Amino acid sequence: MEAKQAVFQYDRAFSRNIGWVTAKEQEKLRGARVAIAGLGGVGGAHLLTLARLGVGNFNIADFDDFEVHNFNRQVGAFMSTVGRPKAEVLREQALGINPEADVRAFGEGVTAANLDDFLRDVDVYVDGIDFFAIEARRMLFRACHERGIPALTAAPLGMGVSFLYFRPDGMSFEQYFRIEGRSQQEQYARFIAGLSPAALHRGYLVAPDAVNFKEKRGPSTMMSCDLCAGVMGTSVLKVLLKRGPIRAAPWAMQFDAYKQKLSFTWRPFGNANPLQKLLLALIRPMLKG
Repeated sequence: MEAKQAVFQYDRAFSRNIGWVTAKEQEKLRGARVAIAGLGGVGGAHLLTLARLGVGNFNIADFDDFEVHNFNRQVGAFMSTVGRPKAEVLREQALGINPEADVRAFGEGVTAANLDDFLRDVDVYVDGIDFFAIEARRMLFRACHERGIPALTAAPLGMGVSFLYFRPDGMSFEQYFRIEGRSQQEQYARFIAGLSPAALHRGYLVAPDAVNFKEKRGPSTMMSCDLCAGVMGTSVLKVLLKRGPIRAAPWAMQFDAYKQKLSFTWRPFGNANPLQKLLLALIRPMLKG
């Protein structure tokens, strides 16, 4: 017996969103464009979550290919996709959800040469870049701030999520993290401190040797990436539909499912805040080990 050929209908495909959003709001999501740089652990999950929300247009970027060690956390990682470009695979998956979507893929990643094209027509920027790619992240957040594009990041820490929102008229990425002119190791320390001032994920790392900053690797979980996608998807919805406030930097939010704790932190002056200086003093020796 032949399988019945499915016919895509946008209104039917996303009809179960109605109730949490109005039909008019769903149409607004359909016309929105979201940029996502990095399509690994969190970036791929962000894309598919937003595609299922009915967002109709994306600019996506990643220069990497899928490998076996991606299987524990990356939504595009399967035996069938090993060796294939992440941008190509994730574009196919997004179009598998919404064949009418306009998905512009940047298989070379985001560079100074294609930055303008990547951010063209974008309503919101979603950060999914690898933790260690700090210079590329700084370039993107700076460009978003200059162009008036809301920029959001959700970091997968332990078995939880740490969320930051950089409003175009608010504190910038650089003003918060204060990375300019620092050594690479100090940049890592400041990025960690700024991502999670509450540090809820500390205390249950059972194999510390799994963290190696020289080799640029660290442990991760799918649960954390899923939590990131849920927080990010909801936050992007609120930004696009103007559905109420989101606490912007210097506020940060962290939820840790393992500890079952939620924390909101407010750090005026970002990493120059006295509490952040204390946290940095604790983090720096850990990075040297």
